[in-house]
Amino acid sequence: MAVRLIIFRLLLISMALFFVGCRRDSPVEKAPNDPNYYKQADWPVFGGGPALMSVASGKLADSYKLAWRFKTGGEVKGSPVVAGGIVYFGSADEKIYAVSLNKGKKQWEFKTDDVIEGSGCVVGASVYFGSADGFVYALDAKTGDFKWKYETDGKILGGVNWVKSPDEKDIWILVGSYDSILHCIDSVTGKRRWIYETDNYINGTPAIAGGKAVAGGCDALIHVVDVAGGTSVKQVDGGAYIAGSAAIDGNTVFVGNYENVFMAANVETGEVLWKYEESDSPIFSTPAVSDGKVVFGGRDNLLHCLNAKTGKRVWVFPVLGEIDSSPVICGGRVVFGCIDGRVYIVSLKDGKKVWSFEVGEPIVSSPAIAGGKIIIGCDDGYVYAFGVK
Repeated sequence: MAVRLIIFRLLLISMALFFVGCRRDSPVEKAPNDPNYYKQADWPVFGGGPALMSVASGKLADSYKLAWRFKTGGEVKGSPVVAGGIVYFGSADEKIYAVSLNKGKKQWEFKTDDVIEGSGCVVGASVYFGSADGFVYALDAKTGDFKWKYETDGKILGGVNWVKSPDEKDIWILVGSYDSILHCIDSVTGKRRWIYETDNYINGTPAIAGGKAVAGGCDALIHVVDVAGGTSVKQVDGGAYIAGSAAIDGNTVFVGNYENVFMAANVETGEVLWKYEESDSPIFSTPAVSDGKVVFGGRDNLLHCLNAKTGKRVWVFPVLGEIDSSPVICGGRVVFGCIDGRVYIVSLKDGKKVWSFEVGEPIVSSPAIAGGKIIIGCDDGYVYAFGVK
């Protein structure tokens, strides 16, 4: 009997040591107490900042679980934006929504007159969105109360961005429209500051850095515009029409086109630095740029990672559908959505899969990272938030 009791006690001790060891070695268990997972508090504009480089501070965990999901009445194609603990996004049901970051509870909604496919931006106490009804809307970020709307002569399918005025006293809102114009709007009054005319539709969100705005469109040109007065700095031949948005890193702009070419150009000189032509499908995804690498999705069912200086392929990650979603880099990892209905995390170093979650419906939306969560829209009409386990 005594021998059995000793054996039983030894068994209990062994099991206890085993589980303690598991807890010690598991990064998922430690994640909620690690402040590095929560460094990125806000994601106030598509791409995380006006240059649209899509880089978040902190790091991504090894695994995530569904924290909440919020149902709208239509597809959610734009990237959510986050500020002050609130997530803002538009839907094909023609509404702008604000929900809490922690629980996904609705704070308010605002009805426009057409679908919303682009992302908004939050500056100060206001949130700004463009709609396919041709208007840019300024709303109170806390209450959703209407402030003003600005009319363009075409639908707005891209996102809005912001920049300080030259004297740094005001905030200006920039947006492209299907009226072939890049519009600059005073954020307080909703009045026009300047316009820049192109030769065809502007699809994406303008990228802004170093006093310049960069926008591409259906005229197959990369337009570099002086934000002080809306005058042309350079026009770079994009080779084909540009369906997505560019990213700016220093003096270099990165963008893909509809004829399967991804390229880098100097915004000061207009020189094309390199072209990557190993994709066999159009590129709608906006690139993420960090650590000497540029990452983007293609309609060839591949996530591409290139050397940012040379344009040489570093790796590709194959998936089961087209990638229009724009990736985000965080702590040496890349997160993105896919038409195959999954959200993926892969290693920036070698493109190895870290984690995925199957939503089941196509994802065109791009992820936002804030408050330790990954937030992304889906064609099933939901916005999903994933948190560490």
